[in-house]
Amino acid sequence: MELSPALNNAYTRDNLTARQAQLRAEFIAWGPAIFQATRIMLKYGILEMLRDSENGLTQEEICEKTGLGEYMVKCLLEASLTIGTILIDPDRERYRLGKTGWFLLIDPATRTDIRFNHDVNYQGWFRLEESFLNGKPEGLRHFGNWKTVYEGLSSLPEEVQESWFAFDHFYSDHSFDSALEIIFGNYAPHTVFDVGGNTGRWALKCVEYDKNVKVVVFDLPPQIEMMRRNIEGCRGAERISGYGIDLLEKEEEFPKDRQPDIIWMSQFLDCFAPEQIVSILERAARTMGRHSRLLIMETLWDRQVYEPAALALTMTSLYFAAIANGNSKMYNTKDLCTCIERAGLEIEKTYDGLGHGHTVLACKRKSN
Repeated sequence: MELSPALNNAYTRDNLTARQAQLRAEFIAWGPAIFQATRIMLKYGILEMLRDSENGLTQEEICEKTGLGEYMVKCLLEASLTIGTILIDPDRERYRLGKTGWFLLIDPATRTDIRFNHDVNYQGWFRLEESFLNGKPEGLRHFGNWKTVYEGLSSLPEEVQESWFAFDHFYSDHSFDSALEIIFGNYAPHTVFDVGGNTGRWALKCVEYDKNVKVVVFDLPPQIEMMRRNIEGCRGAERISGYGIDLLEKEEEFPKDRQPDIIWMSQFLDCFAPEQIVSILERAARTMGRHSRLLIMETLWDRQVYEPAALALTMTSLYFAAIANGNSKMYNTKDLCTCIERAGLEIEKTYDGLGHGHTVLACKRKSN
């Protein structure tokens, strides 16, 4: 494990006082209620009202502005005080926004995570323990009878789909510009295999960036159909093609008639267990030539500069366990590099600091 300096300081020694530790323990015990109370405060704009008020607001003023009942508002305000999202002037009984509440309002990552956790994960996490013990996403049955969330993604309720894609795109989109510069500035590819290309957003970025590149998107057949509908009519879409493949099936190979310059895997390998990753990378390696490169972009949790990012990533592993597939996670550097080496590849260069804590590992086939 390659802990960044901040994470090494946080995770190798206990820096909390006894009282701070006790409070954190209670936050864990009441975590579901804390989450829902805060989500409701955001949904009805109460935190935003407090931010925009010059001298704070009374309970009565909040009731009037929101149209909510006294009981609901009183419970939410008192809970939020103890959570730490708001503060009170006890003499005037006027509430104002706290620092934590401010971050809830202005941090897009936090807002995206709240929406994702409520719409996609919340009810399914009741079966987290069952998912770990059975090695499959037992929480997914809340939505349907699929082996993985990816099989049912196109059939999920619209609101759930929107939250899922918002979460998925938020963390990748902020890395796109830097990743494009790495790929086209260093490797100048003519053909790119976009493995796990999802809705085709990355493929469109590639054909917009380079007027000559051709991109083949690899994904499950239903996802390929969704991708085709999504890119229809977009500039450069004629240079994007789809290749339906279930990479969980070991006998399904990459096409033999095309040798890519770049194989791109962005936030893809974290969707698989280590043995599955090795199998996928072995099949990718078999289609690579001497000059081909495999570029893997992941948010490796142990390389994060700040604790909030590491927390979000390790919690995302629990989503994979209960909802996505039951056996994958957000990997640390050592674990992912071990899979790469086992597949007959070697890391040629590492690019850190893309977007929200992404790393790109540029790999080539091992020399015999």
